[in-house]
Amino acid sequence: MISDHAPVSDVHVCFIGDSFVAGIGDPEHLGWAGRLAARTHCDRVGGTPLSSYNLGVRRQTSAEVAARLVAECRPRLPQGCAAGVVISCGVNDTTAEGSQTRVPVGGSVAALSTALSSCATNGWKVLVVGPPPVDDAAHNARTALVDARFATVCADRGITYVPVLDVLRRDPLWMRQVAEDDGAHPQAEGYALMADLVAPAWDAWVGALRSQGR
Repeated sequence: MISDHAPVSDVHVCFIGDSFVAGIGDPEHLGWAGRLAARTHCDRVGGTPLSSYNLGVRRQTSAEVAARLVAECRPRLPQGCAAGVVISCGVNDTTAEGSQTRVPVGGSVAALSTALSSCATNGWKVLVVGPPPVDDAAHNARTALVDARFATVCADRGITYVPVLDVLRRDPLWMRQVAEDDGAHPQAEGYALMADLVAPAWDAWVGALRSQGR
C-alpha cells in the first residue's frame, strides 16, 4: 500500500549514558530506552523510520560519557537525517569512593555542559533524562544534588530535562526490584515504569524531530 504522506527523512536517535541506559538487570534486554524506541516504532505516523542506537556503558560517569559522545554518535547520525541524542547519566558520579565521590558535583555539571555543547555544535537535538535512585538513601541524597544542577543547566539552555529520581524513589515496585537485584538496577517492570515517566517528553521531542525532517 502506498502512503498518502509525503516522504520524510529518517529519524536517528542515540541513547548515551550509563548502565541504566543499557538496561542492565532487565531480562527482556530493553531497559527504558528500548521501550521508548519500540513505542515510537509501533506508533510512528506517516511511516517515518526510527533508527535507535543504545550507547549505554556500565559504571561510566558523566565525564566518561561526555568524552566519547561525539566519536560514537557521529557515525550513527549521518548528514541528511533528523538527528537526536538522549543523554542520561549521573548515578555513577555520586558513588562514594572513600571520603569522596567519583566525580564532584561541579565536575558532573561541567561534563553535561560539554556534552550539550558538543550536540549543539553538531546540530543534534537533545533530550536529557535525570539519574534514577538506587537502594542507598545516602547515595540518592548525593544524586539529588546533581539532579537539581542538571535541571538548571538544561533550563538555561532551553533543553528538555526529565527528572525521575523523586518519583522512582517513592515507588515501591522500583525500590523493591532494585533491592532484590544488585542494589542499583531494576527488572523489566521497573524499567517500564521509568519509560512511562519519560514517555510524554519523549513523544513531544521525537515528534519535533520528525517535523524537522519533513
